[in-house]
Amino acid sequence: MKSQYRVVVIGGGVVGASVLYHLAKFGWSDVVMLERRRLASGSSWHAAGGIHALNADPNMASLQAYTIDLLSEIEKESGQNIGLHMTGGLTLAGTPERWEWLQANYRIFQSVGIDDCELLTPEEAQKRCPIMSTDGVLGAMWADREGYIDTTGTVQAYATAAKKRGAEYYEETKVESLTQTADGWQVVTDKGTITCEHVVNAAGLWAKQVGRMAGVELPVSPLKHHYLITDAVPEVAAAEFEMPMTVDLEGFTYMRQDQKGVLVGIYEVDHEHWAMDGAPWNYGEELFQEQLDRIENELTLGFERYPSIQNVGIKTWVNGAFTFSPDGNPLVGPVPGKRGYWSACAVMAGFLQGGGVGKTLAEWMIHGEPEADAWPMDVARYGDFAQNKRYIRETTGQFYSRRFVMTYPNEQLPAGRPLKMAPAHDAMTEAGCKWGVSWDLEVPLYFAPKGFEETPTLKRSNAHDIVAEECKVIREGAGLLDISGFSRFEVSGPNAEVWLDKVMASKLPAPGRAKLAPMLGENGRLKGDLTVLNWGDGTWWIMGSYYLRAWHMRWFDDHMIDGVNVRDLGEEYCGFAVVGPKSQAVVEKLAEQDISDLKFMGCGDFDIGLVRARVARMSVTGEKGYEINCRYGDHIKLRRMLLEAGADEGIRECGFNAMLSTRLEKSFGIWSAEFTQLYTPGMTGMDRWIDWDKDFVGKEAAVAERDGNGPAQVQVTLEVDAVDADASGYEPVWSGGERVGFVTSGGYGHYTGKSLAMALVDRDKAAPGTELSVHVVGVERPARIIAPSPYDPQGKAMRG
Repeated sequence: MKSQYRVVVIGGGVVGASVLYHLAKFGWSDVVMLERRRLASGSSWHAAGGIHALNADPNMASLQAYTIDLLSEIEKESGQNIGLHMTGGLTLAGTPERWEWLQANYRIFQSVGIDDCELLTPEEAQKRCPIMSTDGVLGAMWADREGYIDTTGTVQAYATAAKKRGAEYYEETKVESLTQTADGWQVVTDKGTITCEHVVNAAGLWAKQVGRMAGVELPVSPLKHHYLITDAVPEVAAAEFEMPMTVDLEGFTYMRQDQKGVLVGIYEVDHEHWAMDGAPWNYGEELFQEQLDRIENELTLGFERYPSIQNVGIKTWVNGAFTFSPDGNPLVGPVPGKRGYWSACAVMAGFLQGGGVGKTLAEWMIHGEPEADAWPMDVARYGDFAQNKRYIRETTGQFYSRRFVMTYPNEQLPAGRPLKMAPAHDAMTEAGCKWGVSWDLEVPLYFAPKGFEETPTLKRSNAHDIVAEECKVIREGAGLLDISGFSRFEVSGPNAEVWLDKVMASKLPAPGRAKLAPMLGENGRLKGDLTVLNWGDGTWWIMGSYYLRAWHMRWFDDHMIDGVNVRDLGEEYCGFAVVGPKSQAVVEKLAEQDISDLKFMGCGDFDIGLVRARVARMSVTGEKGYEINCRYGDHIKLRRMLLEAGADEGIRECGFNAMLSTRLEKSFGIWSAEFTQLYTPGMTGMDRWIDWDKDFVGKEAAVAERDGNGPAQVQVTLEVDAVDADASGYEPVWSGGERVGFVTSGGYGHYTGKSLAMALVDRDKAAPGTELSVHVVGVERPARIIAPSPYDPQGKAMRG
């Protein structure tokens, strides 16, 4: 072991070994992996080893597909047998809603390129898994690329393949402390001290302690997980083929063959945390005693689904710990505020996602950006609030217990909530507000009559008409919207303008003006759809999506120059927007200055009644509107004054659901839908805001796209002949049976009376009037491309 390496990977499980392999594969061979005991001696050795490409998150599904394709490659490269069994797999649906969901997801998988799936009747499913009962099964989805592997052999294969490429690894080497230095990190082990540029926390069950060594509190926790392995099952032994991986969603179980018996794993609703501060250092290849009382219900369902196992014994019980994040996805990437410290933690499905995690992190470290959109597993998707132990316990437990429970797009889950609330929260709740959550903050969805409860559904909900009324108010009168859920960053200092001009691809606004500003990565892909405001006093604001606060601040810090200070105002400022044709009549009753002087995309300081506010004349709804930003302490008073001033104008409080409907009617994109790290300005239409005459981050790549062949797909607006449901995202778009694109977001345009969707489609199919079709909740519906902004295409309302 040397005293200096470029990268030290801590943890010798499947994730650490994959990171080591990919770093070496992509050209960094001066890397080492340290394991306190033996390879795979954490969660990896006792994992069930199931693999499948399917995931409700399309980005994660793509990474899982990559992992599966990689397995045979590392087996060949390493010479290590990984025990790969590609049996195919079944996912069973046992309720009408689940069967509907499965049909919808079948189409979404087609959008992301997973084409080896098919829908089956219960009888067809039973032919592929003859030991299962079809009682209660309404349908199933089959996927070719499912199966299982030998877990310990797979870890050895990753590590051996990495070693063949020049990387090193050492077992029985415990990391005892980490110290950040001017050039990187000092890693103290029980075998000596190593200096390095980068440290990767792939410590699995010990990720919490390895995070704390660097002053990082990661939102992870181990939970216990059961599976059993039966003695030989006569029906399995007599079969001419291997039983497929089978997931019984309503039964909370998964099953695969194990020799001549089967393995049945359980996601028990009655979850149990263990060692929330990290596993003991001397813990290794141990298991917990099975807890039959905790899994009795799920165990019964499993034995009913596979009746033949009722007649054989149980050979092995496994009750072991795996680490989970609040949403179940991994925590990967550069940890904000800790340069050179990388997370590769909470990969609860390590053999399924480990290859994709290793690839993503290695690309990120070497090239500055990963090829895929890493947001679903980016460690920066959580802020400091997620360090709270109760928050971690509630959210990880909720995820575990709901691992196989169906979650609807309009369903609000309770764990870790409510946490942060804008000051007027209680008054808004009394007024009927129904709340969602963005990051840590409660955000208004809509205002309903007392006693109203929304029914979870894949289709239009019983709140449909309530949202329609709010949209009408926005279009015809004055709507009041709490905009605490926007991010705000203050940029100041002598080089503030120079820095902004470099990181933003747009021309900067003049004093007293605001401007839409795309922000690009060095690869020319989007890093933000932001708004820059020049207050005219030497300070600037950047406004964007609230849940991207830590993510954007990390980007700002990584591109910082001297003479600039960027401050996150998310704990200091909130506000309200007044939107609609009567918005000026409401605001001018309170404004001490002449609000009519504030033109479209203008901004300035105003006295709004007793509140000193920073006001911008803009609105994402496409109507005339005023965004009134105030201090947190002024939020309650500002709301009261606006409601009183707007009483004669029929002002009404509205929520984000109405805002999202009205923005679709204007073909306004949003982040995580129309705009992501995968897309370029040319694909999304954001290139119209670029100032091509200046230098900015990502210009070379953006110019190459502009002057080359252009993007293969471009953003369009679709009108869909929907009936009782609307597109929401990732549904495939078809032309004559050929897949030509996919939906980025959709919903109902309440004022236009149209089911609308925004989509990325092939350029030769992007002309208005083109007839297409879209799958909506699994049912193919006619659709056509329409001109952008079906409501007020000339933009007269918001400029008026």
